Amino acid sequence: MKAMILAAGRGERMRPLTDRTPKPLLPVAGRPLIVHQIERLARAGIRDIVVNLSYLGEQIETALGDGRRYGVALHYSDQGPVPLGTGGGVYKALPLLGRAPFLVTNADVWTRYPIASLLDKPRGIAHLVLVENRSHHPDGDFALEHGRVSLKHGPRLTFSGLGVYRSELFDECEAGCFPLAAVIRMAISHGLVTGECYRGEWHDIGTPERLAALEARLGTVPT
Repeated sequence: MKAMILAAGRGERMRPLTDRTPKPLLPVAGRPLIVHQIERLARAGIRDIVVNLSYLGEQIETALGDGRRYGVALHYSDQGPVPLGTGGGVYKALPLLGRAPFLVTNADVWTRYPIASLLDKPRGIAHLVLVENRSHHPDGDFALEHGRVSLKHGPRLTFSGLGVYRSELFDECEAGCFPLAAVIRMAISHGLVTGECYRGEWHDIGTPERLAALEARLGTVPT
């Protein structure tokens, strides 16, 4: 299985830290956020990884190189100066990802989720990892009923940013800027998306305060 790390965003909420450094390169526990992601993917046996680039993307490519130091092969999908959104970014990278199911993760999350458990997914067109809602996102995103993701009202969970997809998910899409959530919601409405709730450690590094909290956390436990 190949993987894609979404690393093209501007990181507005992380300013001023991201004024000169792209968010994926912000350090935590001595290593850039994106390196934690690469290392965890490598430990799961995923060796081909696509990284999409936009804002200060040349810094990311220079820092990571071809990936050999991490035991992987890194490929870059450069979107130019204008980001294409999460969905548009994945769509542009499809030629690099191929037709087999592929994993997508955000560069700005930190988790202990056992990625190897996703290598046989999805049964449908997509499989999402959901987590319990956090204080900054109390209403969640999707419902989960007997292993299937739903748009129904009622108790919801938060999408972790980690999912496995078939390229067919994007068959009706066109090149341009659009969110991945819109494509996922359409597939959910047709009953094509499975999911699970992960109750282990997961952090959305969306603000300097959350980055500092994770740094403090990882200073007391092994990474």
